[in-house]
Amino acid sequence: MVNRGIRGATTVTNNEEGEILRETVTLLREIVDKNDVIAEDICSVWITMTEDLDATFPARAIREIAGWELVPLMCSVEIPVKGSLPRCIRLMVQVNTDKTQREIRHVYLNEAKRLRPDLAQNQ
Repeated sequence: MVNRGIRGATTVTNNEEGEILRETVTLLREIVDKNDVIAEDICSVWITMTEDLDATFPARAIREIAGWELVPLMCSVEIPVKGSLPRCIRLMVQVNTDKTQREIRHVYLNEAKRLRPDLAQNQ
């Protein structure tokens, strides 16, 4: 097994706690489903949000998923580059796997599909 990073991103319409938590879980579930991994395979999850999102910590949503209580989670603010995609949540899921880099399925949802159209089309 090797350690691989699985990228994912999504956006929300509003800076609201419920929407941030829901979209975080939706994104994580898509990453897990498309890559056929379980919480026990996860080394850690790095979560960033753009600085226009401050209604909650997105890690809260992941900690509430059964079986994910012990997965190390870290939240941070994305680098505030002018003109970057607003209201964006990004995940970097570090996973132990036998899959090759080419077999990893990165997930981009909502407006975040614009970040990596090359990867979004392979979903």
